[in-house]
Amino acid sequence: MEHYETSRIESLLGRDSELDSLWEEPRDLEIRLEALDSRDHLSPPEQMERKPRQKQKLAGKERIAEIVVRFADA
Repeated sequence: MEHYETSRIESLLGRDSELDSLWEEPRDLEIRLEALDSRDHLSPPEQMERKPRQKQKLAGKERIAEIVVRFADA
């Protein structure tokens, strides 16, 4: 995320519980995805784990963007 976006989101933390939860979730997912991506070879279960985590991370970021827009419109 761009710095200005991060600053805007951080300014809204504490005002929306869903945003608070979503803000932490992608970080946790990113840590796990980085761990998977750092491996030379993924086992079949790891391969199956990776794709849903990527989708979950993207969905969380999209929802964060929706919440930020809602606050901007308010």
